[in-house]
Amino acid sequence: MEFGLHIADYTWNSGPAQLGPALAAHVRNAEAAGIQRMTVMDHFWQLPGIGPESNEMLEAYATLGFIVAHTEKALLHTLVTGVIYRHPALLAKAVTTLDVLSGGRVGLGIGAAWNEQESAGLGIEFPPVAERFRQLEEQIQICLQMWSGSEEPYEGAIWQLGRTLNSPQSITRPHPYLMIGGSGEKKTLRLVAQYADACNISYSPESARKLDVLRAHCDAVGRDYDEIEKTAMIPVSPASSTESVAATVRELADLGFTATYVFAVQMPEPAEVVDLIAGAAALVE
Repeated sequence: MEFGLHIADYTWNSGPAQLGPALAAHVRNAEAAGIQRMTVMDHFWQLPGIGPESNEMLEAYATLGFIVAHTEKALLHTLVTGVIYRHPALLAKAVTTLDVLSGGRVGLGIGAAWNEQESAGLGIEFPPVAERFRQLEEQIQICLQMWSGSEEPYEGAIWQLGRTLNSPQSITRPHPYLMIGGSGEKKTLRLVAQYADACNISYSPESARKLDVLRAHCDAVGRDYDEIEKTAMIPVSPASSTESVAATVRELADLGFTATYVFAVQMPEPAEVVDLIAGAAALVE
């Protein structure tokens, strides 16, 4: 089992003015503790359940660029990019740029988006769910085409690109790590089976059944189920212990998950989060 640090909360005791030094120290500390992956949310306001909307939130791709400069080994990506936030060619170029500058350590996490309140507040178009899923599939297709080296036009129902030139190409071949986040059974997991290197499913009593659904989609499209990495996301809080986190991760491992992304809720000292993850990882080994 690999452990990932998912940074979902930037409201730390050091304060907003010290976010740069605090984040740099946090990711260096995580990497030194043996955490193999780090991810950030792609939101503009804080999410309900983690904190008030007015709490600090950093833009995802600028933040990933900062983290690239302060790490050396970890896999980095968003968990996950909302499909409505960026034009697909710009998204492919941003991920390619970070992959090149990091030496091949940045991938793409992507999903259909859900935060209508945030979008309305910032004037971001929020189409109906069926339209967002059409966008999601076309965005994935465009990114894969740009990473393939093809410069052919792309003609979709939503986007039309005249020339998919992408230079320099990503270091990671045949393309950067591609995760589709979410557990929707009819559309999300079908897209995982068709296109993705990995899924990400929040830990719940339904987790095992979600994997069964993914397996069925793989059978339907002729994809080897074992080719897809199964990853999960779990929260920790001040009430969490290394033993409780380790017990949850063992359950996930028994189901077939091979990576767990851990995010903190109301833990304003980042070092405590890293210590908790590292302690749990030691117990799971």
